[in-house]
Amino acid sequence: MLLADKAMAIEVSIPASPIKTLPDPGLTVAPAAGNQTEQAAASVVRIGVIGYGYWGPNLVRNIAEVPGSQLWAVSETVPERLAMAHARYPAITVTTDWHDLIADPAVDAVAIITPLTTHYDLALEALRAGKHVLVAKPLAATSEQAAILIDEAARRDRVLMIDHTFIYTGAVRRIKELVDSGTLGRLYYYDSVRINLGPFRHDANVLWDLAIHDLSIMDYVLGQYPCAVAATAAAHIPGQPANIAYLTCFFDDNLLAHHHVNWLAPVKVRRTLVCGDRQMLVYDDLEPSEKVKVYDKGYTLNASPERVHESLMGYRIGDMWAPQISLTEGLRVEIQHFLECIRQGRTPLSDGASGLRMIRILEAAHESLAQRGQPVDLPKEPPVAKAVAMMEQQAV
Repeated sequence: MLLADKAMAIEVSIPASPIKTLPDPGLTVAPAAGNQTEQAAASVVRIGVIGYGYWGPNLVRNIAEVPGSQLWAVSETVPERLAMAHARYPAITVTTDWHDLIADPAVDAVAIITPLTTHYDLALEALRAGKHVLVAKPLAATSEQAAILIDEAARRDRVLMIDHTFIYTGAVRRIKELVDSGTLGRLYYYDSVRINLGPFRHDANVLWDLAIHDLSIMDYVLGQYPCAVAATAAAHIPGQPANIAYLTCFFDDNLLAHHHVNWLAPVKVRRTLVCGDRQMLVYDDLEPSEKVKVYDKGYTLNASPERVHESLMGYRIGDMWAPQISLTEGLRVEIQHFLECIRQGRTPLSDGASGLRMIRILEAAHESLAQRGQPVDLPKEPPVAKAVAMMEQQAV
């Protein structure tokens, strides 16, 4: 492929998150029996996991439990963690060298749950080895790196999926249904708070660590891409990244989204408000059962639009109801979806394009921080010149 053709291939658009349905998480595929044994074995996806730190054990557990997947190998550079993985899953292969795991011809897919700075190199190596890839959020450290990974996956016809776990939960999926059905009406604002005491990260600031969760939920629920962002942040621990930040996303039609993230809070809060002109909802991820509550509240203007300055505000206070939601672990649904995309050649809900959208927002937020919170416009399509230049360097 000529470099000019590469430039065309790597132009990744960032459309709004499409409406996609997921299989009922309560349904599982029963293992085949009898004369179907060989067919069932052929449909099993063997997965190798790189990273067994904070989030790795959760991912490994679900891979081992979901029908149709086989936990094949785990790679971890810390010997104590590797020993823990081998003790719990004695039948798997363990190694401190991820190159060996990626090169293993028995491995069909690689899950990368490592620090952000390693995502690009590991994912690129896995894709070039012909593996399907599931990578922790964010996809990469830069939009140029993300674009190259997307292009590599497309050229090799491999699945590239991002671990945006929350969009696979029953609560967020139900919120998406409520928004798309028009239950809330025209949306006015989206407000999220994600705070707790630690854990402090050394390789990324609080926006890249915590806000990425809320940005992925916002992207999925709203189905829109911001036209501009503004951010402010502060670092209170000497020599460490920012531990508190406020990020505002501006949309067309006067829709506003605001995200508050903080590593230095006395309490843990995971709460999102979505306000429409018909109804409003509150999503509290810490609630054990009624995570989503819909309120029939709002306001009315007691005058014609032509005389709005003389209007009197009327407030509507109605009922509250909590829709039934699936409590199946989001990570389990995510793994099921990953397997489905591999077998059927489908595009994941959290695909490379969604990962690129998140990175572009975070990069614009970084620019805004450097300008003391001034809004930064977001292009509808990310620049690709740098990505093509990187590909040229790799081709030399």
